[in-house]
Amino acid sequence: MDIFDVGDGSRRKNLRQSLRRIEKADGRQAFLLQLAFAAIDIAILAFFILGPYLRSGPSYLIIDYLIAAWIAIEMIARAVAAPSIRQWALRPMTWIDLVVLATLAFPEVLFNFAFLRVLRLWAIGRSPLIKELLHRGGYVHLLDVVQAVINFVVFLFLMTGFVYTSFFYDKPGGEGFVDALYFTVATVTTTGFGDITLPGNVGKLTSVVTMIVGISLFVRLAQAIVRPHKVTYACHRCGLQRHDADAVHCKACGDILNIPDEGS
Repeated sequence: MDIFDVGDGSRRKNLRQSLRRIEKADGRQAFLLQLAFAAIDIAILAFFILGPYLRSGPSYLIIDYLIAAWIAIEMIARAVAAPSIRQWALRPMTWIDLVVLATLAFPEVLFNFAFLRVLRLWAIGRSPLIKELLHRGGYVHLLDVVQAVINFVVFLFLMTGFVYTSFFYDKPGGEGFVDALYFTVATVTTTGFGDITLPGNVGKLTSVVTMIVGISLFVRLAQAIVRPHKVTYACHRCGLQRHDADAVHCKACGDILNIPDEGS
């Protein structure tokens, strides 16, 4: 059945079902559409990252408002697909998009919060598309690693954006952004060259948060790489979620498991 076929029934109901299939990448057409949307999201993220280099150009605001319109359309589509407005409002992606939309709609007022736009990358990492891509490529066992990498990259650019807007925004062109990225990487890796430091108590606290959270995410990434692969399958008796891929019995309660083959 074509995902856009509304048939003879309720158009709104069929539209909601079609949007849900797209959101879950359910079916070939929905999967291809999700790929196209992901490509657009990556292009948007590239625009966000290159913002310090582009903000003085005449087309910056035009692209900014076009992205705002696209995100607004995405939000409306997700609201239509959601079982209820309440569930839609409780989704983390909804709040992320609201913040991003606000920074796009009022770039001159909310420029200090523009770094929050990189959270859309975190949302992509949590979407069904990533798992479906890995499944189709035979790399579903790398899902935890991919998500850990995305978490680390998101934090890296979040902190870079915060440091840039708070301490280096007045530097011309991309110089301030490069300094902010350099400081963040040096702090996260605890290299601490000391050639770029943040002034005042706010700067010291920013450095502390960057080191603590950054090291924690780096350790999480290392664990995801070296630890044995586990699958997500809830035990019917005790509810334990994570098991070895070839497990026959639940290691918590001993109940028999029927874990489906990941390649199926």
